[in-house]
Amino acid sequence: MARSVETPAAPPAAAPGDEVDPTLEPDVFARCCTSRHVLQDVTGRWGALALGALHQGPARFNALRRRVDGVSEKMLAQTLQALERDGFVLRDVQATIPPKVEYRLTPLGATIAAHLVGLIELLEGSMPEVADAQRAYDER
Repeated sequence: MARSVETPAAPPAAAPGDEVDPTLEPDVFARCCTSRHVLQDVTGRWGALALGALHQGPARFNALRRRVDGVSEKMLAQTLQALERDGFVLRDVQATIPPKVEYRLTPLGATIAAHLVGLIELLEGSMPEVADAQRAYDER
C-alpha cells in the first residue's frame, strides 16, 4: 500500500511504475507497502528514541530534545511529525501565552513504545556480551 500524502521525512512509498493494490494485507517486506515506511518511522534512529522517551510520560519539545541527546531540533521536529501522522504521538497545543506544546503517546503509541522499551532494556542488559563479541571480532 502506498502513502497518499508524503511527509518531508518520509521516503517515497513506491518507485514510479509500481502498482499498489489497496486490498492486499500489510507486508513489511513488500516495497510498496505502507507498513515498511511506518516501521522505518518507528525503528529509525530518532523515532525509537523519541517513543522510548515519551514512554516515560508526556513531554514538551525541549525536554524531549534534552532527553534524546544528540538529536537536532529539525530532526526531532520531523520525527515527531512522522510519528504523529502515523498515529503514535499526539501534539497537544495549550492556549496559553506563550503557547505550550506537549507531546504524548496515543494508546497505539504506548503499545509500540512498550515493545521498544523492552528491546532497549534487553540491549542495554546485553552490553557486556556485545562488548566481548566486538573485542573478539576486532582481534580476528
